[in-house]
Amino acid sequence: MANDTSGNIVNDAVLRQHAEQQFAEELAELARVDDRQRPPNWTLSPWAVRTYLLGGKLDSGFTISPKYIGNARLIEIAVATLATDRALLLYGLPGVAKSWVSEHLAAAITGDSTLMIQGTAGTDESAIRYGWNYARLLVEGPSADALVVSPMMRAMREGRLARIEELTRIPAEVQDTLITILSEKTLPVPELNTEVQAQKGFNVIATANNRDKGVNELSSALMRRFNTVVLPLPATMDEEVEIVDRRVAQLGRALELPAEKPALEEIRRVVTVFRELRDGVTADGKTKLKTPSGTLSTAEAISVMTNGLAMAAYYGDGAMHAGDLAAGLTGAIIKDPVQDRIVWLEYLQTVVKDRNGWKDFYRACHEVI
Repeated sequence: MANDTSGNIVNDAVLRQHAEQQFAEELAELARVDDRQRPPNWTLSPWAVRTYLLGGKLDSGFTISPKYIGNARLIEIAVATLATDRALLLYGLPGVAKSWVSEHLAAAITGDSTLMIQGTAGTDESAIRYGWNYARLLVEGPSADALVVSPMMRAMREGRLARIEELTRIPAEVQDTLITILSEKTLPVPELNTEVQAQKGFNVIATANNRDKGVNELSSALMRRFNTVVLPLPATMDEEVEIVDRRVAQLGRALELPAEKPALEEIRRVVTVFRELRDGVTADGKTKLKTPSGTLSTAEAISVMTNGLAMAAYYGDGAMHAGDLAAGLTGAIIKDPVQDRIVWLEYLQTVVKDRNGWKDFYRACHEVI
């Protein structure tokens, strides 16, 4: 057991801690040394929030681990946006760390990343505005006690950040519920002839992508209420390898997998496959390739490596080998059993088979395809 930055008891046995729990020590140290001006109701200054996201060494000698590896200017724009009355939309392909950045921004700015609304095709207005306890509603009629407070309403009351995941999966008519909230900073409750007015510090972080099925485009009226920050795929091979290496190490510790940390060479091979198939060309630019139907994101590379770690731990010798990665890698690439299988087989035959030092990788992948 431990305490987070809010003094709450944290159970170390939970599968996945919230960001403010997992990095409570870093947030506490930043708060201790942070003497810069803070926007209303922020627990850290914009400088400290940037440092928390991007990492760095403090004057005290304490090292802050990077949560986002990429263009620092994008994080600065996101933080600056949240210090204004404009909402923030993190946009990009699936798997580029939109939700990850959203969670860590909320943890650093308000110390609470849990005020989250998950967007789905079935999300209705009550998830964003408020709902009712129907048992009490039938007995008492509309009353404050019968009201079920949504994460959005709570964020407005307390001056915190509300997170909306997968905004474009929410039906368009429900999306537009946000227009009044973002424009007027009020949430009307006509049944009680009242309204909730947002306190200083309130804002919204939404994430969205346009690659998933069932996407509902945002109306121009709603888009005008957001500042959009597009998070790209990692720019370089080394950057993507570093991201995968860090996250796999963190997940391995959290899951208590009894295996050695994967060698960078194995990570580099998986990232190479993903980048070449994404780009439709080999790293040396000499061979054009067909691209599969999936996105082959960094998040999927992390998943492949973590699965390989589990295979090595429980069905291998504890050290990751090509055979531990093959099934997970094949499953990540082949989403369409007909089209993607052809793409993957062709890539194995024309690229992997003759690549120096990749014979074991070729054999392992060919066995499970």
